[in-house]
Amino acid sequence: MTVRIVRLGTPRHPHEGTRIGTVRRPPRGVPKAEFASGNWYDVWYPNLSPTPDLVKKALASQADLSAAGEKEWAAFTRGFRAEMAQPDHARSIALLAALSQHADFSVGCYCENEARCHRSILRALLKDAGAKIAQE
Repeated sequence: MTVRIVRLGTPRHPHEGTRIGTVRRPPRGVPKAEFASGNWYDVWYPNLSPTPDLVKKALASQADLSAAGEKEWAAFTRGFRAEMAQPDHARSIALLAALSQHADFSVGCYCENEARCHRSILRALLKDAGAKIAQE
């Protein structure tokens, strides 16, 4: 039993289980009835997505790979970790870490590059909370 960290909209792994969308907004132009069949997500859980202000920082850092972009990414990382340390978010992380011991599921986001996406931070937070994370 494990949790997978995935890019939403990509083909599912055979043993992926329930796909949880940790995004602020549903996919554009996709009817709600097609979220699961289109490999977007089975359950939408925006509680584990960054706030709109932090999303702006992340998007700015994705487009800028210079030192300034690295600085934006570092600011995003600090801000998102601070958000996830709040009690409601920390309980969600703890819950998913515990569930990973007994069930297969995945969490994901739309970003192409996981290294510059909040799901890389979720991966670390889940691991720190004791989650069993699937090897790619």
